[in-house]
Amino acid sequence: MSGIITRFAPSPTGILHLGSARTALFNWLYARHYGGQFLLRLEDTDQARSSQESADNILSNLKWLGLDWDGDVVIQSQRQQRHQNVAQQLLDMGKAYRCYCTPEELVAMKDDALARGLHPTYDRRWRDRTDHPAGPFVVRLKAPLSGEIAFHDTVQGMVKVDAEDLDDMILLRSDGTPTYMLAVVVDDHDMGVTHIIRGDDHLTNGFRQLNLYHAMGWTAPSMSHIPLIHSDDGAKLSKRHGAIGIEQYRADGFLPEAICNGLLRLGWSHGNDEKIDQEQAKAWFDGTSLSKSAARFDRDKFLSLNGHYLRQRTLSDDGLESLWHDVVHEPLDAPALSPDRLSDAACRVGKAILPALAVRATSLCALRTQLIPYLSPCLENPPVLSGDDGSMLSELIPILRDLSPWSSHCIEEYLRQWSQEKNLSFGAVAKPLRLVLTGQTISPSLTDIMVALGKENSLLRMQNSVNASPRA
Repeated sequence: MSGIITRFAPSPTGILHLGSARTALFNWLYARHYGGQFLLRLEDTDQARSSQESADNILSNLKWLGLDWDGDVVIQSQRQQRHQNVAQQLLDMGKAYRCYCTPEELVAMKDDALARGLHPTYDRRWRDRTDHPAGPFVVRLKAPLSGEIAFHDTVQGMVKVDAEDLDDMILLRSDGTPTYMLAVVVDDHDMGVTHIIRGDDHLTNGFRQLNLYHAMGWTAPSMSHIPLIHSDDGAKLSKRHGAIGIEQYRADGFLPEAICNGLLRLGWSHGNDEKIDQEQAKAWFDGTSLSKSAARFDRDKFLSLNGHYLRQRTLSDDGLESLWHDVVHEPLDAPALSPDRLSDAACRVGKAILPALAVRATSLCALRTQLIPYLSPCLENPPVLSGDDGSMLSELIPILRDLSPWSSHCIEEYLRQWSQEKNLSFGAVAKPLRLVLTGQTISPSLTDIMVALGKENSLLRMQNSVNASPRA
């Protein structure tokens, strides 16, 4: 099975979206599971719509997702001579022919078929003619005229179509450029592709491509056609349902591991496992358990997975360092942080508080918003307290200044003891203290915040609010 070769072959005519990313992921996992190769090809036969910007977007976001490929990227347009040579081989073998129909004739052919209630297909009028006039022509494949075209799809099972339902597809256009159908088959053959996993919107292409493999005497790769991703209302996924590009999910603060996990569960399963990291996926993804039913996209599930992986990163030093980097630099739509918020002192505080903040966060953007107040020694706008709360904190400041060690356990133990001595509930002390330290009424553990800020910053924030508040 180490001889397995899969590929991802997007057209650089737009951004990398969820469906394409899932196709890439499944092919990548299948190759990595069996120790094979995962190849990348840019299918730019549509030169009018293809762009370098789209190509760069696709490559950048594949790298971000961690879907590395083997060898160089194959650029389909650079192989045009090879495609033309194969078309000429087919002509020489009598398995293809020149068609001289004009655009007007093709339109009339279509209108006539529709008028008779028939499917509009080319009527093969040039298939057996040898009187080749001067003028432009296309090259068409001589497809079988009868019988069935069939193959075993690893997801759909045995699939077949009547030969008469497939026309003689064009291989070369009148300007000599290859069509998508010819280029795909030639490139897959030359790249040694053994397995193809793609959306079931390509199923009809599979039959047409099989005709071309048979005409050339080549072995066709194994094919798996997976249902497209649908929205939660059962409709085909669109921008209205959240089918934005991978780059936008990245800008919205998603982690690549969350996107990959979410995509993995859209059409594949491993028992009841929901949270599956990339190493587990490579170990388990053997090409089975692909669903024949359309998967339904749920953005809330992606957010939940994102929160899970945010927390996972805080469990190791390397993961925490990676999370810190992404919080500071990754959300592409967020404004850059000022240098003073990234000083050595600010970074130490930020990294210390990050695990506590990650407990509730579901995106890097949310985590970054929560983090910013901790990246300065004091709050820009110290909260104004009631007179009683101001007096209480004023009394507490000098006592806390003498507290040692400055640890979560000692701080909590002392605050609870002091609350009891003052006949106050712990909440009555913790609520204003949390507000002056964070500017918020809801936050992670109060003592974790105080330890992360450090004694001096904590006392400075308390004093600033006391100074800004009326006295009882």
